[in-house]
Amino acid sequence: MNKAPVIELYDTTLRDGAQAEDIAFSVEDKLRIVRKLDELGIPYIEGGWPGANPKDAEFFKEVRKLPLKHARIAAFGATRKASHAVQEDPSLQALLDAHTPVITIFGKSWDLHVTEALGISLKKNLELIGDSVAYLKSKRRMVVYDAEHFFDGYKTNPDYALETLERAQAEGADRIALCDTNGGAMPWEVREIVRTVADRIDVPLGIHAHNDGDVAVANSLVAVEEGVVQVQGTINGFGERCGNANLCSLIANLALKMNRPVLSETQLRHLTETARFVFEIANLPSHKRQPYVGESAFAHKGGIHVHAVRKKPETYEHVPPEVVGNRRRILVSDAAGKGSLLEKAAEYGLDLDASDPRLQGILTELKELERQGYQFEGAEGSFELLMRKALGTHRRFFDLIGFRVIVEKRREAEEPLCEATIMLRVGQAVEHTASVGAGPVNALDHALRKALEGFYPQLKDVRLIDYKVRVLAAQDGTASRVRVLIESGDQTGTWGTVGVSTNIIEASWQALVDSIEYRLSRRAGRRSQTS
Repeated sequence: MNKAPVIELYDTTLRDGAQAEDIAFSVEDKLRIVRKLDELGIPYIEGGWPGANPKDAEFFKEVRKLPLKHARIAAFGATRKASHAVQEDPSLQALLDAHTPVITIFGKSWDLHVTEALGISLKKNLELIGDSVAYLKSKRRMVVYDAEHFFDGYKTNPDYALETLERAQAEGADRIALCDTNGGAMPWEVREIVRTVADRIDVPLGIHAHNDGDVAVANSLVAVEEGVVQVQGTINGFGERCGNANLCSLIANLALKMNRPVLSETQLRHLTETARFVFEIANLPSHKRQPYVGESAFAHKGGIHVHAVRKKPETYEHVPPEVVGNRRRILVSDAAGKGSLLEKAAEYGLDLDASDPRLQGILTELKELERQGYQFEGAEGSFELLMRKALGTHRRFFDLIGFRVIVEKRREAEEPLCEATIMLRVGQAVEHTASVGAGPVNALDHALRKALEGFYPQLKDVRLIDYKVRVLAAQDGTASRVRVLIESGDQTGTWGTVGVSTNIIEASWQALVDSIEYRLSRRAGRRSQTS
């Protein structure tokens, strides 16, 4: 029985991924991501297009200083221009000057692009491909040839599309990647086309899929089934328009569903960590519902589901979450049953069992609060406090005597002035403070912290990460109830809290107080749960 070929992972987050809307990596960002991908075990990392901008030129200079254990860095560029001799083409020279062991160049496979975009003959395009590959190979570099728009080109002119691949092969390309650049190919098309290509081309093939049809991962997996050995993609599916094939999903599916161990078991357990790291570096919120690595990937809400998962996780989990470094989460909501509450109690270290009469009381209170508009799925800090109060284990850290918030607008062209005054009792001491802020809630937050930090210095590390307001019954107009969700964090983690009221300041106060009390009540050394 023939052994399946080893699959090569080729990451293009730093080049193709960086072309996504809202993403702008600095040189240091790119270097940090390279280190993380190398730790994960990615064998090929495409760093950017040298010569395209000063930032990429600096990156290729700095990345050579990194002591990488697994990864080989690739520089990306185009075939020579028709107006330049190959030895004089500035783009190819910039690729060589990057001093990377791997060079990836793309060329045109779709006759439409050759005649319309480049404005040259089909024969001339073949010369550009052949000259460029041969020249780079003469410089002793590994050359990956990306056949841009290959699937669209094949569907309109298959003979010419294949001829472009044959020219790259004849001149010594080490890999030929078939690119679905517009992202519109379907899996059944990819299967048939890759099968045909594999019969004509001896060079190891790769797949580079975009996600405009939401099937980039599926297309990549089908290509692997047909013999492709190099899979290109980006962490979290970053990329222009709808993104690229999500390398996180590809890695997990290849390893766990297709028995292609692209990473070791130990490396695979760092997949979730890597995905969230790249989100952080990109300064983007993580995608909660992302398969395998998202916070909701192994989250269970319905009481029947929770009951079954507690007995046997595979009843509602297609793989164990820990194999990709994720964790199981039991959500709390009005759909929760006693099993969900017992699971949360165990998570919080609370002494509660199925025979405890307080369990039904907590469940009843939870359902009533959610009827009023509270939501605890994103506010587990508030829910833990609710359980601790019901079980009599919550310590009161301060008492409100009163607060006042003033919003004053003095001139039409100026921003309003917001000031909050607060009076608290901490033990026997009374603290009376005032603070200003960028809005009434921000002023109240500042005043609350100012009043408490002298008693609880650990609050100086707490920061407000996110603040969301949702109107619960819009038909009531300005008298509608609102729900405020706050995400807070410190150096140990993040937590969510919630407040509900017809008064947005009161709802915000509830969430702010829960945020502070949760931080103060956390057991020493216990890491908070990400909301």
